[in-house]
Amino acid sequence: MTAPGGGGTAPRPDEPQPPRPWLERIGLALVALLFGALFGGVAVAAWSGGEVFLAAMGAIGCLMTLWVGVLTIVRG
Repeated sequence: MTAPGGGGTAPRPDEPQPPRPWLERIGLALVALLFGALFGGVAVAAWSGGEVFLAAMGAIGCLMTLWVGVLTIVRG
């Protein structure tokens, strides 16, 4: 079985993949931290402006993004 584009074999879903290198994990976690901070800023700005629904959505986005950043470090 070849991958789209004709470059070698496609990874099989039943085979475990090797973990990402630490530098890549840390970089992805830093990106998640940046976006989490931006979502948190939206939540704070919306809350101070009286937009409760937007504040809740921003807070949820912040928490979910930070959660994924932590999982990137922990699970690789």
